[in-house]
Amino acid sequence: MSQQAAHRGGVVWALVITSVAGFMAALDNLVVTTALPSIREDLGGGLEDLEWTVSAYTLTFAVLLMFGAALGDRFGRRKLFGIGLAVFTVSSAAAALASGIEELIAARAVQGVGAAIMMPLTLTLLTAAVPAHKRGMAYGIWGAVNGLAVASGPLIGGALTEHASWQWIFWLNVPLGLALLPLARTRLTESHGTGGPLDVTGTLLASGGLFGIVYALIRGNIDGWSSTPVLTGLIAGGALLAGFVLHGARSKNPMLPMRLFRNRAFSAINAASLLMFVGMFGSIFLLSQFLQGVLGYSPTEAGLRMLPWTGMPMIVAPIAGYLSDRVGGRPVVTVGLALQAVGLGWFAVVLSPDVSYAAQLPALILSGIGMALYFAPAASLVMASVRPAEQGIASGANNALREVGGALGIAVLASVFSAQGGYGAPRAFVDGLVPALWVGTGVVGLAAVAASLLPGRGGASGGVEASAEKRVPASV
Repeated sequence: MSQQAAHRGGVVWALVITSVAGFMAALDNLVVTTALPSIREDLGGGLEDLEWTVSAYTLTFAVLLMFGAALGDRFGRRKLFGIGLAVFTVSSAAAALASGIEELIAARAVQGVGAAIMMPLTLTLLTAAVPAHKRGMAYGIWGAVNGLAVASGPLIGGALTEHASWQWIFWLNVPLGLALLPLARTRLTESHGTGGPLDVTGTLLASGGLFGIVYALIRGNIDGWSSTPVLTGLIAGGALLAGFVLHGARSKNPMLPMRLFRNRAFSAINAASLLMFVGMFGSIFLLSQFLQGVLGYSPTEAGLRMLPWTGMPMIVAPIAGYLSDRVGGRPVVTVGLALQAVGLGWFAVVLSPDVSYAAQLPALILSGIGMALYFAPAASLVMASVRPAEQGIASGANNALREVGGALGIAVLASVFSAQGGYGAPRAFVDGLVPALWVGTGVVGLAAVAASLLPGRGGASGGVEASAEKRVPASV
């Protein structure tokens, strides 16, 4: 075999390995949503337990994302990728074997640790394997596969739950992981980063702070907002997050340098991303249960009916990319977030215990178009807001904030839901869901306002938007 053919084979293998690994990690964000009623029926537990089956994954994923990338830079990206993949695969099997809700939550938390180590290194390893002139196409394929995972998550989760069992949403990862482990070892090339110091202090502060806040939000309606555990979580969590901010401002090598937020473009796109995921994740968490628990759809039927929302980015993203090239990313993202807010508000207006699917369809389509218009230019706006040397940190920070937003969104909207309604009867579920959706509408509306504060094409982000968009795919 010629050297050129061998190199081409290495590129293909790198693309396959990193894309499949990214698919697994992205899939587990939403694959659980349509399985939640079956998990509750099988393992028991209340709303707060269901929240943790999702939030335990998104929270550990978010907090350790940048730390996982730093570990790869220090100790070897291929080696740490293999370790993260192994942790993810083993914890997926543990989740499938869980006999109680607490065991499932613990396994989901460990899954998040594995994903946090594995996911950021997929793009780094792919970049190292692909020649510069072909990276745009490689990134596009990688991003499309990740988008497919998000789009198909509720459908795959619903189909496996209905036709096999909810355990298979986790068993699915095991053969994929076992196949990828030897391939990663033999087909990927080892590489290292700068080997800078690891920010253990920042990681501990962020982890403790976010856990305290999310714990308090989940337990507030159960234990009482003035109870000692809830107040402790809020106060201690807030103090630890304040410590994380101070650490990021004063430390020599922080995980997230706070000086980046002095840049209006960086602050605006990250605020928009955080708020968008708060509204979107919290809404999908509740709506997927509404489709099954109130309207009586099977898990597969519920997943299919969510596709106009979750699958729309696969259709609209190319159009959104074209528009952002022509008019800039700011108006596209702003309009997208506004449409997402309108979609959630539409849901809140039309929902009732016997609402037809036709009445929900416009809300699903609007939400899907809005999500697609946000995702397509978001990554390029993040990359364009910082210097090239800081793009790795910026990308990691944006992805981490999205995951944090997802965990907070589930906690906040479920808290509103449980305060106003509950699982008892269809009317009680709707009574809780409608105000929760109005909160989601308001939060995503604030995201649109934040996006409108981005500099225009002639501002700080102008000039590099288009090139950044070609370099870095939108990670969802």
